Amino acid sequence: MFSAKDTKDERPRWAPPILRGDRLEAGLRTLELDVRRRLDGLMQGNHLGLVPGPGSEPGEARPYQPGDDVRRMDWAVTARTTVPHIRETVADRELETWVVADLSASLDFGTALCEKRDLVVCAMAALAHLTGGGGNRIGAIISTGAQTARIPARGGLAHARGLVRKVAETPRAGEGTRGDLPAAIEQLRRPPRRRGLVVVISDFLGGMEWQRPLRGLSARHELIAVEVLDPRDLDLPEVGTVVLADPESGRQREVHATPLLRKEFGAASRAHRAEVAAGIRRAGAGHLVLRTDSDWIADMVRFVVARKRGWSGGVA
Repeated sequence: MFSAKDTKDERPRWAPPILRGDRLEAGLRTLELDVRRRLDGLMQGNHLGLVPGPGSEPGEARPYQPGDDVRRMDWAVTARTTVPHIRETVADRELETWVVADLSASLDFGTALCEKRDLVVCAMAALAHLTGGGGNRIGAIISTGAQTARIPARGGLAHARGLVRKVAETPRAGEGTRGDLPAAIEQLRRPPRRRGLVVVISDFLGGMEWQRPLRGLSARHELIAVEVLDPRDLDLPEVGTVVLADPESGRQREVHATPLLRKEFGAASRAHRAEVAAGIRRAGAGHLVLRTDSDWIADMVRFVVARKRGWSGGVA
């Protein structure tokens, strides 16, 4: 449970709203208003500049820029001009987005302004807003490890609101319930779905078995991985003797947070984070990191703007 006080004066204005108990309804309304107020500017301009990136229809060629996907190289134009060119693509007018929302027990944790689970709900609200309209549809796979729910892809504001509410109201997994992110991702591969955008939201703790199904989606879909972190996922504080618990196995262990243990914990955490980043990169997915102690909307804005510049040939 996160440690920040629930009083309005003590929470920064950018902190996620409280999304539990009798404050759920008000929190969902506040979340929708925050998303609309701070993300509406990203909806302006070319459809190509939205989160998904390029579509599937060929467009005009332009000179190659460092960082461009070499799979879009236009060899005919390159041969004629002797200058490397890539072929732009025109965005599809109707986008189908699927979100894999990991709500396993490790996300029922937070030591800053919210739990990691709350950031999953916030990310879902932002994605529903950014990909909504124009006949677009959004669906979700919600997995707790104990159960998996599939919400069909539909359009409309009412469906988007219902989707966010479904994620917020999903019961927590019991202690000792292990999550299964690879199985949740695999559900989007069989049966194959129409080309679109796939977003995976998780803390990516534990094993790396999710890499193979994620790579399997890259040939057909645009991919984004949203990594949700808490400061205690990265560093062990100087707290003396503490009981550490694994929520997905139920195991507990009392340890003394010596300087050596804290150093080894930090090194292991950094190594795992680097491995996760490399796995996401190998899958060809965009990588967005949201933290419980950071302005999540500002982080999302920076990510979307960087992608927009990248797809338009600018420097992110």
